[in-house]
Amino acid sequence: MNLQQLYINGTFIDSKSTETIDVINPATEKVISQIVDATAVETNQAIEAAWHGQKEWEKVPQVERGRIVRQIGDEIAADKERFAKMLSEEQGKPIEEARGEVDQAVDFFYYMSEWNRKIGGEIVPSDDPNEQILIQRKAIGVVAGIIPWNYPVFIFARKVATALITGCSVVIKPSEETPNTAIALSAILDRVGLPKGVYNLVTGKGDTVGNQLSKHPKVAMVSMTGSVAAGTKVMEAAAQNITKVNLELGGKAPIIVSKYADLDLAVKHIKASRIENAGQACISAERVYVQEDVAEAFTQKMIAAMQEVKVGYSLEDNTVEMGPVSSEHHLEKIETLVNEAIKQGAKVETGGTRLNSSGYFYAPTVLTNVRHDFEIMTSEVFGPVLPITTYKHFSEAIDLANDSIYGLASALYSNDYNEIMQASRDLQYGETYVNRDTGEAVQGYHAGMRQSGIGGTDGKNGLGDFLSTHVMYLAYNDAT
Repeated sequence: MNLQQLYINGTFIDSKSTETIDVINPATEKVISQIVDATAVETNQAIEAAWHGQKEWEKVPQVERGRIVRQIGDEIAADKERFAKMLSEEQGKPIEEARGEVDQAVDFFYYMSEWNRKIGGEIVPSDDPNEQILIQRKAIGVVAGIIPWNYPVFIFARKVATALITGCSVVIKPSEETPNTAIALSAILDRVGLPKGVYNLVTGKGDTVGNQLSKHPKVAMVSMTGSVAAGTKVMEAAAQNITKVNLELGGKAPIIVSKYADLDLAVKHIKASRIENAGQACISAERVYVQEDVAEAFTQKMIAAMQEVKVGYSLEDNTVEMGPVSSEHHLEKIETLVNEAIKQGAKVETGGTRLNSSGYFYAPTVLTNVRHDFEIMTSEVFGPVLPITTYKHFSEAIDLANDSIYGLASALYSNDYNEIMQASRDLQYGETYVNRDTGEAVQGYHAGMRQSGIGGTDGKNGLGDFLSTHVMYLAYNDAT
């Protein structure tokens, strides 16, 4: 069995840990590799290496940092097919989705490389005629990047590219479920000319490696993508040193389908959102509120669309549209939520069961006769399950959409100008998609409200989270 290595201070090393973790292909349930649960000593070594390497890296001119970030993107692009197959094998998503994720990662490295001459400060007026006030933007320091299992390649790019272009160093902890792509990507980071210590990777569990990263006094920021429960633990550990946290957590995206909607367009995009990555995306359609006048027509179209989805393992059949969910534990959670909804009175229109004798497959599912207070409408399912309920008046739909502990993504399908403008004012979400698919842009800003997170990513606003502010008050005397 292939036991993966750590990457610390510019070198791949074997861990001294005796605690190993199996990496399982969720489509076949076969063990494909093993990682170690790294020791606290090894995690600390990575942080120390990053702390020393960052001091050198920050002095490298932005234009040179940009060149290296661009080169990383080039090397990933040149090996796209290998990374896509590796991603599909460890995570389960269809090969076309995996290729798309690799493309997104490349695009993110390219986008961040273009900031190579744009990170600047400002000069503001002083109240003293013999003074200049200079506001500088500097790297925050060592960033601990904790990566989830659902988009392990793209979110690797999000954390690493942003850290590098801003002059930060980074210690990456990949998910123990999907570490292989991050370890393979580390080989590219090893050969692009980074100073030693600027990039490091340590494998292991959240309770061990993740906790050690979050509580270490030399970590300046923890950038973590994952569940609310995991984010809470990160905040608790980071609080010991008042360490900054950047958290993208869960979502329960409401989708409002108006009586003024193009129903075929709505069905097309909601289906794609619900089956992409088997519904395992923080911004994907988690609950639908459809205006009662068009509810029957919309629901029938939605059922037909979900029944057409081909489920399977795309490395064995490239016509597959949807793969498995991530694990047996996650599959059981989906089953529990659906079964509880049925007990409460929900009707299964299609799906509602496991598929196949092996692998963690769940059928694309549509539930009707659902009330807003059902757990299926309030808890994040993170699977290919679509509960549908109705509303009478548009303001009611807005109120129902906002009634959530989450606040990441939302969507509206309507061709009525007044509804769109009301939604732009009243929806309390970090993102709202109108008459289009769900999916953020690298130049935008991906951030949530409430328990969906703190801070954000993408664009100049996301880049700003990796920077600190230093104000210089420069007093002088008139020359004589």
